[in-house]
Amino acid sequence: MDIELKLIEGVTPEDEEIILDRLREYNVATFGRSDRRELAVPLYDPDGKLVGGLTGYTGRGWLYISMLYIPEELRGRGLAGRMLEMAEAEAHARGCVGAYIDTMNPQALKLYRKQGYSEIGSLKGLTGGHSVTWLEKRF
Repeated sequence: MDIELKLIEGVTPEDEEIILDRLREYNVATFGRSDRRELAVPLYDPDGKLVGGLTGYTGRGWLYISMLYIPEELRGRGLAGRMLEMAEAEAHARGCVGAYIDTMNPQALKLYRKQGYSEIGSLKGLTGGHSVTWLEKRF
């Protein structure tokens, strides 16, 4: 069997789905079902327009917070903390033992520490002198 490797800019959504399906099949066969369930805490303005929020999922006993965004004019009101608490409470109700998140934002890093998250790793030296930090919080 001849194998062809090509370096390209990106793949089509259909090709990405093929790769993802095969990875999922492998992961289920190797690690078992993940019990993954989506979770979100959307933030709406008074007119009902979506302006920010938190998204993530629970799986394998943990909550992963993939995005948390508060518009600048709404920051400092405790919304991020409340969103985290809501997501964590739901994750706990789903049987999760903790949550994890990553950030490049120094202000967000301070917030997550204040909310009880601890650093578990970092990658320094990104372009512009930035770094990414991974954090966890055990319930």
